[in-house]
Amino acid sequence: MLAAAQVGAQPQAASAPPVLSDPMRGPVAIPDTTKPPLLRNWVNDDQRLKRNYDMQPPVIPHRVDGYQIDRNFNKCLDCHARGKTEFSQAIPVSPTHYVDRSGKVLPQISTRRYFCMQCHVAQEPLAALVGNGFRGADALPAPTAKK
Repeated sequence: MLAAAQVGAQPQAASAPPVLSDPMRGPVAIPDTTKPPLLRNWVNDDQRLKRNYDMQPPVIPHRVDGYQIDRNFNKCLDCHARGKTEFSQAIPVSPTHYVDRSGKVLPQISTRRYFCMQCHVAQEPLAALVGNGFRGADALPAPTAKK
């Protein structure tokens, strides 16, 4: 009896997917691809921004579009390598970037720190896509002395 009911059932017509309003995607149907926002010019003022938390990688205060960073060449090191900062006046690469996985100090950048833009990002003056209530360590109240 159950088999007869399944045979006689008509397939339902495919309906349009629901359209959701999401700050990240906008009003786009779930299976549809969204169009990425157009990017403006990156900040290019060489002004260092204050970091929001300890150990935060600094953001890049200049344009880096078109920089070649691959296993054969790293454009960032033209200015930020230890031997070139006196001429370029750029901030030198942190000493932590010269330490390998086992703690050995190397004469060159460690391969695990070679691809700069894995951690460092260029500044972009965009509005946040989602709300964020993060407050840095400076926003915390000062500890009080116990009596």
